[in-house]
Amino acid sequence: MDVVAVIMAGGVGTRFWPASTRTRPKQFLRLIGERTLLQESYERASTLTSNNRILVLTSEDFVPEVRKQLPLLPALNVIGEPARRDTAGAVALASLVCRELFGDVVMVVLTADHWISPLQEFQRTIDAAVRLSLRTEAICTIGVTPGYPATGYGYLHCPQLLDDEGGIAYGEVSSFREKPDLATAAGYVASGEYWWNSGMFVWSVGTIMRELEANLPEHLRILEPAIAGKARSSLEASLAKVFPALPAISIDYAVMEKAKRVHMVRSTFAWSDLGGWTALEDYLPDEQGNKCEGRTIALDAVDNVVFCEDRDELVALLGVHGLVVARAAGRTLVADKRRAEDVKKLVALLEERGEGRDL
Repeated sequence: MDVVAVIMAGGVGTRFWPASTRTRPKQFLRLIGERTLLQESYERASTLTSNNRILVLTSEDFVPEVRKQLPLLPALNVIGEPARRDTAGAVALASLVCRELFGDVVMVVLTADHWISPLQEFQRTIDAAVRLSLRTEAICTIGVTPGYPATGYGYLHCPQLLDDEGGIAYGEVSSFREKPDLATAAGYVASGEYWWNSGMFVWSVGTIMRELEANLPEHLRILEPAIAGKARSSLEASLAKVFPALPAISIDYAVMEKAKRVHMVRSTFAWSDLGGWTALEDYLPDEQGNKCEGRTIALDAVDNVVFCEDRDELVALLGVHGLVVARAAGRTLVADKRRAEDVKKLVALLEERGEGRDL
């Protein structure tokens, strides 16, 4: 199957401060295991297509870091966005570049900062989505079976599932729902008709171009002259002139919620968007009742999450419970696990007090 994998790697965030900063967001971190989340995403993409058919879209500030972390990827396959214009801008740019370079191929749009396992089930799910997109000429998205009533995820309403020829369930999406409150999320989960929106998509170039023309014609009007017929080496200069003029809008709101036909393929893999320190509990090794990355010694201390970026440093816990202890770049965070979502508030306070030089 003629597939191009597009990795969206331009996100920024501070939920993993002090390890994650605005100049080094979480996709570039080694949070679980020996590879960064970007490197894990690239490994997954490599199972779907050849190396020269993998594109990484990121902020132009992050281009050197992407190239450093992915040395086998052709340098020109890393495309820097000169301004942050949300996911619709990135998707429109990627679609035009794919059309220019490869024609009407199938695009598999992947995230750079999520945790997915095992690899074989990821492949099986994506293969089913590729087949479905070719058969129906529809947009396909990947839905995840909700494990609990999450309020931090968007939801897909897909009331009826069928079986694909590969044994993967799929169905037509009737609506997209934004992040709900707890009661609404509980209702979604109890109904069995809602799925977490993973943020991964599969479509042919022709299909997404039709939807962009119908719903985001201004994006295409601005971007097409900067891409059509241009050498890849001159793309950066061309984009710098026009990309900042794009309105900032998400692909879900701009296109997915308005598209005529959207299908969902239910994932068969484990998935997490790793939204903060406590999300690591399911993946880090156990050390005397604590979940730890790095050298840790605990005495009368349990139910803590410990992360030390320098694997040679030692973290010692004594008589503490329910904490997040994270150390990176000479900075240390100690937080109540129940307040882990407020790390971004702490970062805002640090900036307010003039400590935000490298946040």
